[in-house]
Amino acid sequence: MSLPLAQIAQPFHFDSIEQMLVVDHAIGRLLVACLLGGLVGLEREVNRKAAGVRTNLLICMGCAFFTLLSAVLAGDTNPDKGRVASNIVQGIGFLGAGLILHNRSRVSGLTSAASVFVVASIGMACGAGLYAAAATGTVIVILALEAVGFLEQRANLKIYPLIYEARGRDQTLMLESILDAMDKAGERLAMVDRDAIGELQRVSFPLTATKRQHERLRTKLLAEPAIDTLLTFRDPEED
Repeated sequence: MSLPLAQIAQPFHFDSIEQMLVVDHAIGRLLVACLLGGLVGLEREVNRKAAGVRTNLLICMGCAFFTLLSAVLAGDTNPDKGRVASNIVQGIGFLGAGLILHNRSRVSGLTSAASVFVVASIGMACGAGLYAAAATGTVIVILALEAVGFLEQRANLKIYPLIYEARGRDQTLMLESILDAMDKAGERLAMVDRDAIGELQRVSFPLTATKRQHERLRTKLLAEPAIDTLLTFRDPEED
């Protein structure tokens, strides 16, 4: 039994083809957003930050998706097609605020919060089809996080925290040596942790300073006879 001509031609109707092209176009925008967000997240992941590949990828894709849905939900008759997209900035602001930590001596997480904010804008650009602008923004973000940070440390401009761990046999002598070295360096010794593993004594303390100041303090501490071993670790809350 032959089918009506209208039913045979329906899958190839121009409206269906147009819908397929629109869907493919939207999928392409989401995939580009995932790629660019993942690149920024990869840089964060390498540097062991809280917001890594998955976080930045999902944020970028989510913002691109909301940007796409904003026009769809508004419909053809509503001129306000950016109402949903306009609320992305507020939502990302709350998310970024959760990454900022305030300690006794400093505030950390500002760079992570700023990177999340700019990744959201990259996702919105992908959702709007502005691929060149989104790719350019991604390159600028990665350069700002890597190259500018490297130049800041080389120029001795950026301060960063390190955790010092001194090991020896006499805890009192180690504390006196550390206090003397800190006094000569013009730094205040605070938040000292002490423990013992058998006969081995350990004294740990944090210090936020420039690269040159860290190198000077490390040289002074290594010259102290009471300190057998001196180790430094990156602060897990470092921005």
